[in-house]
Amino acid sequence: MWIFLIITLSWLSTARAGNLCKDVLSECYRSALCHQTAHWTRCYEERISTCVRGRSFIPNFVLQTVNSSQEAEVSPTSMHRVHIPSSALRRSRGDESQTDVVLVTTVINSTYFTPSPRRMKGTRTALTPNSSAHGQGTVMGGLVLAVRAGSRPVVNLSQPITLTFTHDKQMEKGSCVFWEELEDGAGHWSRHGCETNDTGAAVVCSCNHLSFFAVLVNPVLSVGETHSTNLSYITYIGSALSVFFTVSSLIICTCLQRRCPKKAIGVHMHLTGALLCLHLGFLLSSFWVWQLAGGKEGWVCRCLGLFLHWSMLATFCWMTLEGFHLYLLLVQVFNIYVRRYMLKLSLVGWGLPTLIAVVCAISGVYGKNSLELRDARNHNSTAQICWMSNQFPQRLVVSYITTVAFPCLVILYNSCMLGLVVFKLWSVRRGSGDWKTGNSEGGTRLWKDGVTVLGLSWVLGLPWGLAATTYISLPGIYVFTILNSLQGVFMFLWSMALTRKSQSDNSSSIRDPSSQNMTTIVNK
Repeated sequence: MWIFLIITLSWLSTARAGNLCKDVLSECYRSALCHQTAHWTRCYEERISTCVRGRSFIPNFVLQTVNSSQEAEVSPTSMHRVHIPSSALRRSRGDESQTDVVLVTTVINSTYFTPSPRRMKGTRTALTPNSSAHGQGTVMGGLVLAVRAGSRPVVNLSQPITLTFTHDKQMEKGSCVFWEELEDGAGHWSRHGCETNDTGAAVVCSCNHLSFFAVLVNPVLSVGETHSTNLSYITYIGSALSVFFTVSSLIICTCLQRRCPKKAIGVHMHLTGALLCLHLGFLLSSFWVWQLAGGKEGWVCRCLGLFLHWSMLATFCWMTLEGFHLYLLLVQVFNIYVRRYMLKLSLVGWGLPTLIAVVCAISGVYGKNSLELRDARNHNSTAQICWMSNQFPQRLVVSYITTVAFPCLVILYNSCMLGLVVFKLWSVRRGSGDWKTGNSEGGTRLWKDGVTVLGLSWVLGLPWGLAATTYISLPGIYVFTILNSLQGVFMFLWSMALTRKSQSDNSSSIRDPSSQNMTTIVNK
């Protein structure tokens, strides 16, 4: 009777003191917010080892007394496991005479950990000596594993503790980190003192201290077999349509060039020809590797890989020359004559890709390329094409320079050119007063200007910039695939627009001198 009463009174006094385990996290975090400090983790570590569980059930929370002379292994969840050597438990003892220590392991939502340096009451934020070891990424599973033993800090262990984070999602290689707080309140994830071993199904961390641990990852976008098949059909159909319409565009541009020779039409013809080679090379490369059916690639596949790479480089070169030609027309409208202008452009547009492709061919870059795809259920599939061979040791370097860095520079340059066009259109319309009037004729002119800018964006290849969305969302992959596989169709529509503008040059110059000025700039 008396023993029960003493235990009850002791529990009640502890509860009044606010040291229930279920309340420690919320109270420490609330206290840190009230006092405008980020040191809530220190409060949590001090109180969690002396808290009382009470009668309420706390999910994913393990508080137990372990023998410091033995190893301890705890699993607060099915996805988290902690192994602590006896040396770490002995170091955590506050009193050398005691044998048992209190071990607490739990998981905390990662929203409590915000890696953002802050200034606290006039203090200055400083960089830590190991700032280069700061971790970047997303917390795997959104959970942080908290491990606390005894009453003393445990650091610089000769035998590290082992933390296992199991996962069932496809992701890039994770990085083991712990939460580090500075005296000025700045907090960040740090890799210092932790080693990472990614086994594929789990990430195993070996750390020389106890703290708040997590795995930072960059999730990989999964493309399932169904989506892969749909994207393949979209690409094949779009490329086939582009081949048909680029041939039609070449016929239209040839007729325009004979009736009214203009330099811009000549540049469009070369760009259209490069696009025709690109889509035709893609279809031939895909068809040939499909015919191989796992056989040897041979010289045909290497030649098709060379042709596809060369046509892609030529396409981006001519897109750059389109932007360069547009720059000359906008900046030097009355001093545009360049001797053998198209010949010099052709030497760059066709010569540079040929030089790069020949060097790559001599180095043995081209061959059969296999891309492994894995869906959310870890089902593997392989997409193959005659491109850059997986066997070439420097394939990633060549691919990055020629298919990532170079297109990014082209898109950046042409984006600046398109911005210059928009600025010129705005200047012309503002000078003529079209944007101040609300009549229907002014609205029609604005609509035509918008169509002109949109058409130029396709000609300059700006939709290729949507490639960045393919790394973060599946809809981005679909949008990028649809728009760029149909680029030949849009070039055809642009050629039709050039035909109509060429036929209406005389009448438009009488009705709308400002429109004629911009038409001359775009089509000259």
